[in-house]
Amino acid sequence: MKRLTKLCDKLSRKGFIPEHAAEVGVYHPETSNIYNYIIQGIKCTLVEPDQKSVELIKNHFSDFPNLNLYPVAVYDYNGEISLVQRLASTFVSELTNSPAIINDGYKMQESDKFVVECKTFDQIDDGSIDLLSLDVEGSEWYVIKHMVSRPKVISIETHGAIYVNPFLNKILEWMKKNDYAIWYKTDSDTVFVKTDYISINTFERISLNVKNCNLLFKKMRKKLKRDVLQS
Repeated sequence: MKRLTKLCDKLSRKGFIPEHAAEVGVYHPETSNIYNYIIQGIKCTLVEPDQKSVELIKNHFSDFPNLNLYPVAVYDYNGEISLVQRLASTFVSELTNSPAIINDGYKMQESDKFVVECKTFDQIDDGSIDLLSLDVEGSEWYVIKHMVSRPKVISIETHGAIYVNPFLNKILEWMKKNDYAIWYKTDSDTVFVKTDYISINTFERISLNVKNCNLLFKKMRKKLKRDVLQS
């Protein structure tokens, strides 16, 4: 059995067990941020547009009827959309500032593009999600924008090296309006919580400040290194 993901581990320490966990942008089954909840039999929803990843997920979790898998992309409309796949990164082709582009200098290739069905998240969200994990390479805002549920915990890819989510201001405004607070950050994600359900203690607040300083330092160092290489 896979060890606890950081998110699952920290929530376990808080005594929080979701009734319905969802993840948009999974890649492979072993990389799922809610893996532990799937194998525990908790109601889970996964959304992943890449067909190869979809087949791996289906095969890996074939014995778990508690899992509902949507082989689509989540976006701002219903229909079809062009995606680009770069190794583990899959992003909407019309977005010009995904992590692969900003951090790795990836140049979009036609051979990396594929077309999939896309849906707004309200076509998937039944209103009962209390834990949501988002990693869709810059399109996270479109999930939040059309979300029906108000999860107690939301984990979002917001940053990484010199990358900043292109809709970060909209996300932060939405979180403030809906009474979410930042619990902690990783090197790529920000985890927001409803403090009525997940309390944030003094040590965690200090740790968040330290992490913010650390992320700023890493960003400055990455920018300096890039500038030197380009000069």
